[in-house]
Order: sequence, then structure tokens, then C-alpha cells
Amino acid sequence: MTALKKYFRTLLCAAALTPVWAGAQVASLPPPEIAARNYMLVDVTANQVLASKDVDAQIEPASLTKLMTGYLVFDALRTQKLTLEQRLPVSERAWKMPGSRMFIDPKMQVPVDDLIKGMIVQSGNDATMALAEGVGGTLENFVRLMNEQAKALGMTGTTYRNPEGLTEPGHLTTARDLSILAMRLMRDFPQYMHYYKIKDYRYEGTPAANSKNRNTLLFRDPSVDGLKTGHTNAAGYCLVATAQRDMPQVGGRRLLSIVLGTTSENARANESQKLLNWGYTAYDAVKLFEAGQAMEDALLWKGSQSSVKLGREAATVVTVPSGSSGQLSTRIERQDPLIAPIAKGQQIGTLHVQLGTETLAQLPVFALEEVPEGGFFRRVWDAIRLWIR
Repeated sequence: MTALKKYFRTLLCAAALTPVWAGAQVASLPPPEIAARNYMLVDVTANQVLASKDVDAQIEPASLTKLMTGYLVFDALRTQKLTLEQRLPVSERAWKMPGSRMFIDPKMQVPVDDLIKGMIVQSGNDATMALAEGVGGTLENFVRLMNEQAKALGMTGTTYRNPEGLTEPGHLTTARDLSILAMRLMRDFPQYMHYYKIKDYRYEGTPAANSKNRNTLLFRDPSVDGLKTGHTNAAGYCLVATAQRDMPQVGGRRLLSIVLGTTSENARANESQKLLNWGYTAYDAVKLFEAGQAMEDALLWKGSQSSVKLGREAATVVTVPSGSSGQLSTRIERQDPLIAPIAKGQQIGTLHVQLGTETLAQLPVFALEEVPEGGFFRRVWDAIRLWIR
């Protein structure tokens, strides 16, 4: 293998493993003053970070912990270890959980569907414990699953000690890790995201107290449809919020804001709203290629045809400072010569997206079609041409 081929193979492997937005925070107008210890704003549609502050500092997650508990519950539903209709017992431990509650007790057998609503809408620590014990068998085993999942998702600054988020030594996460978790939650389990926009819920036969969702942005902004609040004395008031607004060129454009360590319930909502509004106005989303659109017809050797179409299954969208889309440029870097057979979906190269001289994204590019080997004479003829070349 030539040195050039080795270079390209190494480059393509690295591009496939590196998050799209890693290091791709684009310069623009400075974000508004955000009264929070840590914050982060991510354009989910384009996979780019728009603003951030102290995103790798370890903080107490409070009830944002329930995002991971939800991830594992939804995974158990996907693998049919649980069903929404299944009734789970309420243990003494769940019943006696302090803090926010769904108000369930050991006399009850509660459907998983209701426990999920109790965990998300009411932030019920009792509902969370019942779900954790239902999925993990024991609290200890569920916490082990939480930490294994965090590691698998690349949440390197996170360690869980419980499923509900009550203060406990070593129970820590970061704003960056919360962004990873929230984005994977939305991507991996879109069928369950409706739980996070429920505004009011209480289980039949329980007190009406604590029935409203603490995410007050759900009541203020119709584009907000999740995700979770958190509060302890150590953590302050925290909110992971997501919104989707219709944009003419790209359709639905989703942003994710993470605001940690504010001083009040109202402050976390105000600062989150401020970040979201700024993200939608200070930046434009630009669709570079449609889903399945051929970005390039790449020259192909020894195949049943002389070229192969390259592109991506999903639309290619980037976010740029408002009014700067004219500075965008793209190029595809790929192995040459490209030799058949080629499988549909095989990674062929990397799309480099630049704004002026700044790299916005490096995205893997795939074969949009299958191209088998050509006949004997075609292969021989191309071998001669390659040798001469």
C-alpha cells in the first residue's frame, strides 16, 4: 500500500470516529450574557456547537440524572424487557424516596407508561426508583448499567451514584456529557420523546400536588418540546431544553440548550429562552445537499460502470453566522484510485465544509449505489490503464 493510500485510510477512519461538531464552534456575534455557571447551545440539525461556557467542568446533575434513567428505560422497551402496559411493584425504598414525588405507595402496581410520566413530568423520585428496580432488578445493578451506558456514549466526565439525582458524593456530570446524552436520547428513541412535552400529569388516585411540568418553557414557547429540569442546593436550578422551529430552507431546525447553576426556576427558563432565541436569530441553517443527493460522480476502475455516485442518506445541513452563507465551500477528499467492487453505503471519502478558511464540519461520504466488478476484459483494460497512469 502506498504512503498516499495509507494517509487517506487513516484520514477516513478518523473522520468516521470523530463527532461532527468537535471543535467546530463557529465565530459569530458573542452570545448574550447568560447568568449560569455553565451553559451550552448546540444546533442539533447541523451537529454544531454555537455557544458554550465551562462545558467540561464537573457539576452535580440533580434531576437531569433522569435523562439517563429514561434512556435505559426506553432501551428496555425497545428490547421488550418491559412493555408500557406492564405493571411494576412499588418497593418500600421507592415509596420512601425524598424530594419530588409521584405519590405512589407499596399497595400499588403501576403501569410503566404512568411511571415514565411520573418520572418526567412530575420529576418523581419514587417513580424513578420503581423504574430503576424494574429494569435493573436492583438499584445497585441499575446504577452499574447507567455508568456502563455513559461510558458507551462517550460521557467521559460522568459518574452516576443513583438514578434520580439526589446529592451523593461522586455523582457528577458535565454540560458536554449532557449534550451527548440528550442528543442520543432524541436520536435513538424518537418514539418516546412525546413524554417530555407533557405539561400536566398525575396518577389516578394520587394527590394533585406537583402535577405540572417544571419546564416552564413548555408553557411559554410553543417550539419547545423538552427535555428536563433539575434542582438541588448544590446544583442550583438547571434545565436541558430543546426546541424545533420551521425554517424555509431546512424545514424543522432543532436546537438544544443546557443551562446549569442558575439562581431560580424563573432564571433557568429565562436564560434558556435567551440562548435558544439567540441561536435562531444569530445563525442561519444552510442545506448543502438533499438526502440521497449525489455530491460527486467519482471515477471508478475495474467496475461494471466507470463511476459511482457519492453522497449521504441524510440531508447535509450546516449552521453559519447570519448573512455569511456566501462564504461556504465544500470539497470531497477520497482514496484514489477507487477500485470496484463497491457496496452501497460503503464509506468512500470525507466531505470538508468550510466557511472562508475555517473548517465547519468533516462528514463521511458514502456510495449511494452498488457497483460490482466489471467483466474480465474491463478489469484487464483498467489494470493496464492504471499501470500506465
